[in-house]
Amino acid sequence: MPNKLTWLSFAVPILAGMAGLGLTACKILPTPSMQGGGNAPAFNPDKMIEDIWAPKVIPYLQQKGGPFPEVHALATTDPAAAGAKYGNPNKQANSPWTFAVRLEGKIVAANTQSRAATIDVDVDGDGKADARVQIGPAVRGTALRDSLDFIQFNDFTNQIDFAQFGKAFNIYADKTALSKLPREALEGRSAKVLGAYTLGSAQDLPLVTPAEAEIGPNP
Repeated sequence: MPNKLTWLSFAVPILAGMAGLGLTACKILPTPSMQGGGNAPAFNPDKMIEDIWAPKVIPYLQQKGGPFPEVHALATTDPAAAGAKYGNPNKQANSPWTFAVRLEGKIVAANTQSRAATIDVDVDGDGKADARVQIGPAVRGTALRDSLDFIQFNDFTNQIDFAQFGKAFNIYADKTALSKLPREALEGRSAKVLGAYTLGSAQDLPLVTPAEAEIGPNP
């Protein structure tokens, strides 16, 4: 019987050859695109938003959005009724209500030190803030996406795509509207916003995400 060294001298070349055959037989297949297989275009949320923004998103918000005082009054007493009238009644059951709004008023406070800059707006003229408006460049939440009744979670391949689509709304709003807003001496100036907000805690100011926004000149 051959000793262990002799056996290994025969086995090692054989095993090496088998490994080589295995590697040459293996093929690396391309990963299909995120939408519908290898021949479908890759998922591009930024391009999707660009394509629907002017023809669908803005007209929807203009038609569906109500004056902020009316929307918020109904939202605090009957969120489902407010959602049916001013938002997306077909939302996921476990998601909060989100409403399209038109907001006008005077800026009573501003925070422009953060990338998630905001302005506080007095809508009813009592000198106190009624809503907080995001002016970017960093914009939180997915209120714009969630207010649209023609956008549904089931239209997307997975949760990641749906989340990226929501983020793309904020990026496009900053690109087309928010980045053009002034950042200095904002208190006392008028603000006009078309956008959406998600119903949150009664202790917090409603956080409005604009699709369109204007800030008036210094008084």
